[in-house]
Amino acid sequence: MKKKGTYNIHCPYCGAPAVCRPASTVYGTDTIDPKSYLYLCSNWPSCDAYVSAHRKDRRPMGTLANSELRHKRILAHRALKKLQTERHMDRWAAYMWLQANLRLDRSHAHIGMFSEQMCDHVISLCRTSAEPTRNPAA
Repeated sequence: MKKKGTYNIHCPYCGAPAVCRPASTVYGTDTIDPKSYLYLCSNWPSCDAYVSAHRKDRRPMGTLANSELRHKRILAHRALKKLQTERHMDRWAAYMWLQANLRLDRSHAHIGMFSEQMCDHVISLCRTSAEPTRNPAA
C-alpha cells in the first residue's frame, strides 16, 4: 500500500515533479478545509499547476492544471451540477450520463482529468441537454 501522498506525478507544463502539500500553501487562510491537500508543481508559484487530493488517501483527483484549465474544470462541474439539478439526478446518475454521452469508460469520466477542449464539450453538452424539448405539434 502506498504511503499517503507518495504518488509519482509530474507537471504536464514544465515536467517538474509534483509535491503533496497542505491546501493552505496555495489558499492561505482562505482554505475551506484545513485538512485538505494539493499536489503542486515543485516549481510553484512560477508554474501555477496543481490539483486537489482525496482527503482519505491523498490520491490526486485528476491531473495537474494551470489556472485556465482549473477554471474550465470548475465551469464543467457547474454545468454538470446544473443539469443534475434540473433533471433531478443524483451525483452517480449525472456521472453515468456524462460517461455515456462522452463514450468514456468509468475510469476516464472524471472532469479532473479533462483538457480545456473536453471541458468545453461537457459544458456544451450539458447546456444542450438541459434545454427543454419543444413539441412541434404544439
